[in-house]
Amino acid sequence: MEHRHLGRSGLLISEIAYGNWLTHGSQVEEEAALACVRAALDEGITTFDTADVYAQTRAESVLGRALKGERREGLEIFTKVFWPTGPGRNDRGLSRKHIMESIDASLRRLQTDYVDLYQAHRFDRFTPLEETMSAFADIVHAGKAHYIGVSEWSAENIRAAHALAREMHVPLVSSQPQYSMLWRVIEQDVVPTSEELGIGQIVWSPIAQGVLTGKYLPGEQPPAGSRATDEKGGARTMGDFLRDEVLEAVQRLRPLADEVGLSLAQLAVAWVLQNPNVSAAIVGASRPEQVTENVKAAGVKLEADLMARIDEVILPVAVTDPYRVHQSTPRKRP
Repeated sequence: MEHRHLGRSGLLISEIAYGNWLTHGSQVEEEAALACVRAALDEGITTFDTADVYAQTRAESVLGRALKGERREGLEIFTKVFWPTGPGRNDRGLSRKHIMESIDASLRRLQTDYVDLYQAHRFDRFTPLEETMSAFADIVHAGKAHYIGVSEWSAENIRAAHALAREMHVPLVSSQPQYSMLWRVIEQDVVPTSEELGIGQIVWSPIAQGVLTGKYLPGEQPPAGSRATDEKGGARTMGDFLRDEVLEAVQRLRPLADEVGLSLAQLAVAWVLQNPNVSAAIVGASRPEQVTENVKAAGVKLEADLMARIDEVILPVAVTDPYRVHQSTPRKRP
C-alpha cells in the first residue's frame, strides 16, 4: 500500500481508503462488514471514512466495533457532519449546536477519543460560515479532531472556509468530492483552487458505484443483487451512469485494462489516483474479495498515452459541467 500526504499537511494516509457509505449497517450484515474491514487492514489500508448519517448512524457504530483493538495511532479515522441524525430541528446542518453535539456522538459510536479528520458533509447556506468554522476550530483545539475538511463544496466556499480556518489556526486540509472517469466536475474549479490552497481530494465513488467494473451491460437488466437493484442504496443514486451509451463506452475500456493487466475496477481506481491533487480514493465493499481486488490499483502508474486513449473512449459520456451539480442541497428552514 502506498501512502500520500493529505494536501500539504503532514498527515500521511493510505492512497486507497475504505469507506462504508452504502454498506455497513444497511446493505450487508455486520459479519460481512467486519470481514471487509479485516481485509482492508490486511491489505495495508490505514484510512477509514464514514459519516454520522450513514445507515442512520449505524455505520459509525459498525466501524467502531470493527476497528476495536487496533492500534489507534496506526489508523486515520474520518467522519462527517451535516445531514439529519435525529427528528429535531437542530439535528442537522452546520450550526454550532449540531456540530458540537454531533462530534461527541460520533466519537461514542466510533469508540475513540478523536477523529483524524472531521468533515462538513455539505455546505450549509442557512448558517453563517464564521459560526461553522468557529465550532470546527473549537473541536480541533479540544483535541477531538486533528484536521478538518469539507465534502462536495464549491471552489468559492472552499476558499472562504480556508481563509477563516487560517485566521483561527486550524488545518483545513481536504475536500471529499465524487470523482471518477465518468464524473469529472471537480476538474474545472475545485481542483485548481485546492492545489493553490494546499487542499487534497479524498474522492468517493471512483468506480462510479460499480458501473466502471463493467458488470452492467447495455441493453440488459442489472444483475440480481447488484447495487443498481438495491432500493436502499444504488438504485436511488446511480442515475445517468446506467444509460446504454455509458455502458457501451465502459465495455470499450476492457482492452485498455487488459493491456496493463488490470481489471476494469482496478483501472478506474488507478485512473483517479493519477491526478496529483488526489490524496486518496475511497473504495467500499460488500465482500472481502472486492477490497483485495481494488487494492491492486495502489501504486499503479498509467502512461500518458493510455490516459489519452481512455479519454477518447469515456470523455464523450462523462459529466464535466460543474453547473449541473448542486454544491448544497436546498432545504427549508425548520
